[in-house]
Amino acid sequence: MGITKTAYFTEQQNELAILAKAIGHPARIAIIEHLIKVDSCICGDIVNELPLAQPTVSQHLKELKNAGLIKGNIEGNAICYCLNEEGFNKISSFFQQLNYYFENQKNQCC
Repeated sequence: MGITKTAYFTEQQNELAILAKAIGHPARIAIIEHLIKVDSCICGDIVNELPLAQPTVSQHLKELKNAGLIKGNIEGNAICYCLNEEGFNKISSFFQQLNYYFENQKNQCC
């Protein structure tokens, strides 16, 4: 097994890569879109929205939570999930940098 190269990159670059990887699956995009639509929900509601088995949805929720894109609170025997603004602010900041670059590039690239 090779040694990880993440030490060669900044903390910000590594964090952004983790966030990008977390949203790099269509099921996770669907979960995020559902959370935007309903503002928060329990896991069972998310399972009903996706054509995936409950364990698969739980794994996707875990990936999103570990990346810091969603938060979850236990309410009785269910977990209520919502979007984590801090994680999305990091993604937004990166895309704002890209947008600024393209607005000021003036087609100077090949």
